[in-house]
Amino acid sequence: MMKKLVLGAAGVAALLAFSETGAIAQDVPVFALVPKNVNNPFFDQARDGCNLAQEEFGDFECLYIGPGEHGGGEEQLQMVNDLIARGVDGIAVSPSNAPAIATALRGAADAGIPVLTWDSDLLPEHQDLRIAYVGTKNYDIGVNLAERVMELKPDGGTICIQSGGAAAANHNERMQGIRDTLAGVEGTEPPGERLDDTNGWTEISGCPLYTDDDFTRAIQQLEDILAREPDLDAFVPTGGFPQFIPDAYRAAVTPHKDRIESGQLALVVADTLPVQMELMEEGLSLGQVGQRPFEMGYQSMVFLRQIVVENGEHPEDPTYTGLDVCTPDNIDTCIGG
Repeated sequence: MMKKLVLGAAGVAALLAFSETGAIAQDVPVFALVPKNVNNPFFDQARDGCNLAQEEFGDFECLYIGPGEHGGGEEQLQMVNDLIARGVDGIAVSPSNAPAIATALRGAADAGIPVLTWDSDLLPEHQDLRIAYVGTKNYDIGVNLAERVMELKPDGGTICIQSGGAAAANHNERMQGIRDTLAGVEGTEPPGERLDDTNGWTEISGCPLYTDDDFTRAIQQLEDILAREPDLDAFVPTGGFPQFIPDAYRAAVTPHKDRIESGQLALVVADTLPVQMELMEEGLSLGQVGQRPFEMGYQSMVFLRQIVVENGEHPEDPTYTGLDVCTPDNIDTCIGG
């Protein structure tokens, strides 16, 4: 079995992955899976899918490489530029900053390197720079988050949306889905129109909140809002950010557990990783809308192999990997495959 490369920092990790001459030091094609950041339980599952595909086929290398925990768009951009310069055989990237990554992917096109996006896509005007998107239909995450909120709060109320990066296309699409569904409208552009007594819903001052995928910041934002707005009707993260530090999340939310369990506070969160399902089982959320990151990592590698190793057809664009909508009532059966 070939060695798995699970790398997380730009400088040393990239040097270990490549030879001194700048060429890939491997006898098989190397496909890079680039998350928004590493040491993130969501992206860890995509890494595991990437590695499983490598083990099953045995004729390519999975190179998992991304910015550190608090890295962001600039670090990811440099990393993708480096991968292109070094000559990987394929790239699957989840763009932190969609417009910025598009600038790098022009270089991939010039070099003949096939590119997929996963988890988060490029903006529509740049999608000719990648072959296909593999992942969730992000707008639908927002729709399902909002529908769960509306089940809990049919008369509307106040809401705070917590997002990732302001330039992250996937989170903007999810926010659009939340706003459109609560407002009862269609035809907006990401991130949708701010709710201001719209169909009974109002976004409170200071929201949406942007975490930039910093989980500690997400926890602090959550604590601050719940302290400042004791009568808030709904808090909806478009990703699992605050729940990815479960003990800190418990500490922040447990004082409000009575309001959550009674439905006064509709705390509904994206993603359904095992630790998040445990938190919902403990009564610390009222809904989880989940993706399938393992499948994203696995399918991205299968598709790159199909293109490069087999000289096969391109995958369907987009390739959606499905959603799971979980509540305390269906917690034992809601996770699909």
